[in-house]
Amino acid sequence: MATFTKEDARQLRSTLQDATIKCSERCLYQSAKWAAELSASLSVRIGDSDEETDPDSPMEDTGPPPTVFPVVVSANSDLQEARLEAYEIHKYLLAKSYFDCREFERCAAVFLPSAVPKSSLSVSSPNVSTRSPAKSARGKSKETKAATEGPTAGSIPPPNVLPRLSQKSLFLALYAKYMSGEKRKDEESEMILGPADRGSAMNKELVGLSRSLEGWFATRRPDQSSGGWLEYLYGIVLAKGKNEEDAKRWLIRSVHLFPYNWGAWLELNDLLGSVEELHRIVPELPQNVMTLVFHLYANQELYQSTEPIHHQLNELQRLFPQNHFLMTQRALLYYHSKDFDEAESVFSDILHADPYRIDSLDHYSNILYVMSARPKLAFVAQLATATDKFRPETCCVVGNYYSLKSEHEKAVQYFRRALTLDRNFLSAWTLMGHEYVEMKNTHAAIESYRRAVDVNRKDYRAWYGLGQTYEVLEMHLYALFYYQRASSLRPYDPKMWQAVGSCYDKIDRPVQSIKAYKRALVAGTYYDVGSSFGSGTTSDPPSGAMDPEIVYQIALMYEKLGEPDDAAEYMEMTLAQEEGPVGEDDDGEEVRGAGTGVTNTTSKARMWLARWEYTRGAYARAMELANELCQDGVEVEEAKALIRDVRARMEGEGDAGES
Repeated sequence: MATFTKEDARQLRSTLQDATIKCSERCLYQSAKWAAELSASLSVRIGDSDEETDPDSPMEDTGPPPTVFPVVVSANSDLQEARLEAYEIHKYLLAKSYFDCREFERCAAVFLPSAVPKSSLSVSSPNVSTRSPAKSARGKSKETKAATEGPTAGSIPPPNVLPRLSQKSLFLALYAKYMSGEKRKDEESEMILGPADRGSAMNKELVGLSRSLEGWFATRRPDQSSGGWLEYLYGIVLAKGKNEEDAKRWLIRSVHLFPYNWGAWLELNDLLGSVEELHRIVPELPQNVMTLVFHLYANQELYQSTEPIHHQLNELQRLFPQNHFLMTQRALLYYHSKDFDEAESVFSDILHADPYRIDSLDHYSNILYVMSARPKLAFVAQLATATDKFRPETCCVVGNYYSLKSEHEKAVQYFRRALTLDRNFLSAWTLMGHEYVEMKNTHAAIESYRRAVDVNRKDYRAWYGLGQTYEVLEMHLYALFYYQRASSLRPYDPKMWQAVGSCYDKIDRPVQSIKAYKRALVAGTYYDVGSSFGSGTTSDPPSGAMDPEIVYQIALMYEKLGEPDDAAEYMEMTLAQEEGPVGEDDDGEEVRGAGTGVTNTTSKARMWLARWEYTRGAYARAMELANELCQDGVEVEEAKALIRDVRARMEGEGDAGES
């Protein structure tokens, strides 16, 4: 980034503008919009402090004319592909007009009247073999390998049934087939969580698309160039058929051939389930700015809100200073690290800069919900509704508003509306599960959370919600499994480990419970470095690093194990959280962090210690603790009873000494 010059910035803008046109030509509208926004936010003053020349200035006439970008179609450097595209231009424009009108079957029929065979609905992957059922699994792996590596010895690739077309026209036709199958799948789907809604509707075009693309790749000439678009489509088809490893390989090949198709990067991100998987594929990716953006986005999706990620984001924002996508990533990184004030501030800046931007408003509404900022949430809901009331993001914002008002039925209604518009909209499934938990409808909550993890297995909120729901049903082994999945996604969130420890306690495994609770204590210090990365300093007073409830639960586990000394030690630690930890400032003077004050948990710990000291014969210490309980106003009656017992025992021992 340090050597990125002004000329490099101009070249990158030219490349992004070309990518916008190429994505638009193939009807990849979201990728085209993303590339256009990135191009518009690019700073062309890198390495040059001079202002750009005013377009109205007469100095503009002295230089060469600016590059004129194609309006209808882009150029193709491959002469053979360029000839085919020129020959097909009239059909291409007709097919694209049909696609823009969402007449997908008509679009595909312009180039493929009957080339892609129709297939019946199948629960198997789209890359299945047509051989005998007994060999279906083995046949699938062979076909997948053939599609990935080309024909091999002993394998028979499927015939290429596709006509001779340019790759642009072929992509448009096959993509229209895919979109036709998606549209039909939505039409055949039942009402959201209705009696017949099993979530099992499938795209019936996947099998035909897979075999057609497999045949095309198998018969392609070795010297034939590729733009990466058909590889991208094949990766989507394989991912839909759960052939994830093959899908990764084809998507990586696609981003090598054309790195500026953001849709390919998004599909690749959806196939990553952990940070380790991300680290494995990074060496295989192209070395350019798109890989940096993808690395940032993938880490944000995996909740890796670390200093290196923030530094990487700073470098990218130096290059694209006003890009709203990058600003959104910063807000979400703050959100993941529970810095809600900073996250809200960034989203507020985005909203002021572009009040008609609906993207990611559902995340903004989640932040406002957590902050209980009802007036601001109402404003955002009104603004989104006025802009586009039939966007799933808008429905989620309105649903969050009604949820904050405790109108859970209305909230569910809007989350259902969001899912009617887009059944794969993750936020709506998760939020609807939360609402059903509030309404005590555990069956619907479980189904909502299950659909959420089907859409995105990295959503820790859905896994945690499943654990909570099964815990309500007192199915603690099920709850433990889902809590462990959530904690693997959020290892630095004490709430996750506290839930794991609670489940181990309920299934009578105190040793594992203690380990989980101690992990929660360690995780609790992760967010105590300051309000945001780089804002915490060593001279700040130490914060209350330990949750007294977690420390108290550890003490109870030691009591259950028959280790009262260890239990008493953790009970004392629980009491210490009332005043906060002690530290030193830069001058060496003692400073104390903010404590919790007297809480129900610390009062329970004080009562436990008072009784324990009483049983040990330490009556003075027991009397002191009991008197503190009376002053706290918690456990008063039990404390007074203990004081009477202590006095009686002390008087009895005094009488015995006199005699």
